Amino acid sequence: MQIQDLPYPDPGAPDARSGPRFLWWLWRNQTGGQLKSLAWGMLHFVSVSALPFCVGLAVQAVLDRSGTRLALTGGLMALCGTGIAVGDTFLHRSAVTNWITAAARVQQLLARQAAQLGSALTRRVAAGEVVAVSTGDVEKIGWFVEAVSRFTAAALTVAVVCVGLLVYQPALGVVVAVGVPVVALAVLPLLPRATRRADIQREKAGRATELASDTVAGLRVLRGIGGEELFLDRYRSASQEVRRAAVRSARMWSLISAIQVLLPGLLMIAVVWHGVHLAREGRITVGELVTVYSAVMVLNYPLRHFEEIAMAYSFSRPSARRAARVLSLRRATDIEGAREAQVPGGDLYDPATGLLAPAGRLTAVVCGDPDAAGRLAERLGGHPAEPGASVLLGGVPLDDLPLDSARTAVLVQDKDPVLLSGSLRELLDVPSSGAVRAEDALAAAQCGDVLEALVQGSLDASDPLDARITERGRSLSGGQRQRLALARSLITDPEVLVLDEPTSAVDSHTEARIADGLRRMRSDRTTVVFTSSPLLLDRADRVALVHEGAVAAVGVHRDLLDSEPRYRAVVTRESDDEPAPTSPGDENVADGNALLGALEQLEEIEESA
Repeated sequence: MQIQDLPYPDPGAPDARSGPRFLWWLWRNQTGGQLKSLAWGMLHFVSVSALPFCVGLAVQAVLDRSGTRLALTGGLMALCGTGIAVGDTFLHRSAVTNWITAAARVQQLLARQAAQLGSALTRRVAAGEVVAVSTGDVEKIGWFVEAVSRFTAAALTVAVVCVGLLVYQPALGVVVAVGVPVVALAVLPLLPRATRRADIQREKAGRATELASDTVAGLRVLRGIGGEELFLDRYRSASQEVRRAAVRSARMWSLISAIQVLLPGLLMIAVVWHGVHLAREGRITVGELVTVYSAVMVLNYPLRHFEEIAMAYSFSRPSARRAARVLSLRRATDIEGAREAQVPGGDLYDPATGLLAPAGRLTAVVCGDPDAAGRLAERLGGHPAEPGASVLLGGVPLDDLPLDSARTAVLVQDKDPVLLSGSLRELLDVPSSGAVRAEDALAAAQCGDVLEALVQGSLDASDPLDARITERGRSLSGGQRQRLALARSLITDPEVLVLDEPTSAVDSHTEARIADGLRRMRSDRTTVVFTSSPLLLDRADRVALVHEGAVAAVGVHRDLLDSEPRYRAVVTRESDDEPAPTSPGDENVADGNALLGALEQLEEIEESA
């Protein structure tokens, strides 16, 4: 695989059982590139290591006044120089290719995982961790996968040089053959501690990234409640913890680097000291001494790769572990599904809670626990937390359907939907049935003021659909983002639309109009709305109260308000022994009928005006 051939047609099925297994799987899937890098690395390192022998031969040729041997040695040195240049050039090319292709494979795997799991991914893994894996962790994983072949070439070269010195000059070769393994393995006792410190640094950095991501995402809300400085202080504290952990990790790696400099120096001193004594005794020639000395000096170059591979593995192991954790997440059944591609119709039924959403009806679900409501919405979208908990659509388990068919059948809009940057036209250009126009969906979601705000904020857009939306829609209010997301969901026109608190950030008057528009646009489609708003509940054909993981009551809003205390406690926020509030300014309106009547009077006043 070359860089110009990216992306991969199929990145493969990763071994995500553990971080090391995932690294090994990546390496095996790049065997061709790894062997190529190993071959060029051997050419480069062997050529570098052969220079000392050429230098020794040249020195001895000068001492023996042999012009022929000197010319021959000069030719060998030129050949070694060519090998160094060619090997280094193509080693760098192959190493960078291995690095980029490994990183690209991981990114494709993560992108495919995000596409398969959808919004369920961030429910199972923190968004900050996903960001950390798809950015910095990808580079560290690619670094280790690429460094393995260079390290192997360096290790083989060290072995070849040691054997060559034993054959060339046994008296000094023994010293080198014994000393080099000691130099290479001396840092092994320090690696576990260095790895632990690197793990701690990565863990603290991941938490800081999560905190920063959450703070940025909620900055508007934090400013509104005056909590901006509080969260900034928390991030500063987390950042300082990362700095301290990085310093402790750097100290250990500095010690390892110092040992990698000290021990080769001591080995060189030992070789020179012993070699001088042998030369004085006439047991070796000056050329042989120069050769062994130069070889020991040059060995420092491949020996540095022992430190690099240790560092690369130490930094990539926690990254690979996080990537493997994300990639190990699965749907309850296989992605392809056990049935043929189809979009079934009929009632939506959840066996776990007993919730039934009749086909073509608007069903509202009231749940006192927001987390339980989120899990139920996830399950209705075909992402159960455990196998065997699939919902049925028209009697067909969603898990038995291919992923594309399941997503065409059921669409879940999260409580906090994300708006991607770009024009409004691009935002609304989503896969759809084609039956719902963008203008109609925007009108049903009451996006008139949103369109005006987008046009006013854009300098070159006369058509609202051409106006630009900033990253995550941060220039819009929470209610405006909710309404645009609702319009996007209405355009898709799925068989089943599941909305989790779609109007929690809009005012009551707008909410009432949205409820009417939603009922009108989805008149012949199945719609499930998780809400506790009396305005939406009063428009629903059917209301289900979910209490302690099961449907506790079913009916219409007004009947449940009168007959079901648990329902009334969730909707009106009052307990059984508390009287209904009568203050007209109280936000907790106990009587939903009175609120609806007041809104109808407001509408009549507006129309008459």
